[in-house]
This record gives sequence, structure tokens and C-alpha cells, in this order.
Amino acid sequence: MADSTDQPSRRQQKFHIPTVEEIEQSRIEAEKKLAPIEGMRSAAGLDLSSSTLQPLSGAQSTAPPAVPPGKAQAVTGHDNAIANSNLPTTTSAAGSSGGRGGSQVVLVNELQRGNPVLACVRNVRWSYSKDIVADYVVGRTSCVLYLSIKYHRLHPEYIGKRISGLGKSFRLRVLLINVDTDDCKIPLREINRIAVLGDMTVLLAWSLDEAGRYIETLKALEHRQPDSIRERVEDTYIARLSSSLTSVKSVNKTDVLTLLSNFGSFDGIAKASNDELSMCPGIGDLKAQRVFKAFNEPFLPEK
Repeated sequence: MADSTDQPSRRQQKFHIPTVEEIEQSRIEAEKKLAPIEGMRSAAGLDLSSSTLQPLSGAQSTAPPAVPPGKAQAVTGHDNAIANSNLPTTTSAAGSSGGRGGSQVVLVNELQRGNPVLACVRNVRWSYSKDIVADYVVGRTSCVLYLSIKYHRLHPEYIGKRISGLGKSFRLRVLLINVDTDDCKIPLREINRIAVLGDMTVLLAWSLDEAGRYIETLKALEHRQPDSIRERVEDTYIARLSSSLTSVKSVNKTDVLTLLSNFGSFDGIAKASNDELSMCPGIGDLKAQRVFKAFNEPFLPEK
């Protein structure tokens, strides 16, 4: 019985009736928490007390005026035109690729129509053009003239006229020669002389496939720097001397140092006799003879 009488009193202790002072203290704390929100409400001009956001009576609305349905499209297009007028203008890459060598294709002269070498140009695109003087334009400042040995024998004056027609339009002027005959020594000598006088770079192709690969490579490497194929030589006297003398067969860098220590300079080595060269340690009769011939034989063989 004692337990049953104590149970209601325990339940009553779980409820607390606040006093007037506690209610007032709770109201003050709630107002302090709502103070930042009230500041935002007054700045935005909204009534946060209602369930929906409404502008206050004293605030001015910044919403745009209503537009009639019939004029909505016209206003939208006008706004887009104003917005687009502030954007920077851009040039299409396809539209700006015109001009000589500016495109991504090899320009082929109409004179080359039917040339079997075109069937070997597979890795780059090409198209015919009537506005070029070279046979192939592979870059903005690069061109190729094509010539076969057989055609040169029939028309020896042809290549000279084509080189003269180039003028000064290109910086890299390549003369691509298809060596399609075994007896090519004399024709190549004639063509090489014409190419030197015409400021041309000669490339020899021993097949149509090789000629096609030359054209492909010149186009693919149009914007490549020449560092990958440029010889790396130290800019010192010893390095230059070694690079020159080691071009003689069987002469190595040790022999270069031996010759330099005995004759003092490149001029002394060039003026040394065959016997003086052979007396140097490590320089036998065969090496001495080759070095002596390199300095004393004529550069061009006598006719």
C-alpha cells in the first residue's frame, strides 16, 4: 500500500510549472536570438512573421515590371543582344586557316596531278590548289619541288625554270629528287649545281614510298624546333678540334689530344708532314697517311 500511495507523488515531480520571472527571462533570451534575423528582415524589406515572404509596406520593390505575353520574345531577344555585346569577339580557327600553308593539309600543285608519289602520301591530308607556284606547300614558309632523274634527262631545262619561278616566297625550299635510274652520278651533279645556285635543299629519295614519307614528315614537323636534329657541340676549342679531326677515319679523341700536344694547334697539325705525323705516339703510318691526305688532297677532284 505504501508503494501505491507514493507513485502519484513521483509522477507529479516530473512536471514543472514556470514562474512569471522564468517566463520573462525566456522571452528576453528569445529576443536576443532573433535580433540578427530582424536586422536582415529590415535590410531586405521582407516580413518574416508570415508563412510567405512578403515585402514590407515601406520597402520599394526591385522586381521588373510585368511584360505583356505578346512582347516577351522581343524583350528577351533585346536583352540577349545587349548581353552578347559585352562579350569578347572570337575568330573561328577554320575561317582563319586560309592563306598559303595556313591549313592542316598539304597543298598540291595541279601540275602534280597523276604523279604516283601522291598515292604514297597517306598520313597527312592533301588537296589540289591552283594558287601555288611550288609543287607542294608543306608549311607557311616551306615548299617542295619534285623531280625525277628520268624526267631531268628528257627536260634538263625544266628544274631551273621552276626554281626561278619560286622567287623569294619561301624560306625552306626543298628539291625532292626521285632517283629512278641506276646511272645517276652525272645527272645528280648537274642538279646539285643548279640547286646550290637556287638556294635549294636537296633530298634524295630512292623510291616513291620514301619520297612520300619525306613530304609527310615535312608537313608533320612544320612547327617542330630543330633542336632534336641539331648537333650538340661544346663551344670550346678542344671540342671543335676534336669534332673536326675525328671525322677522319680511325682517328679518335685520344689521337686528337696527342696531335695537339705535339703540334700545338690546328694550323700546326694541318702543316705537318706525313713523317712528322707518323712519329707521334699512337699514330701509325695508316692514320698519319689519312690525316695528311685530309689536309692536302684537293677538295674537288680534278677533271
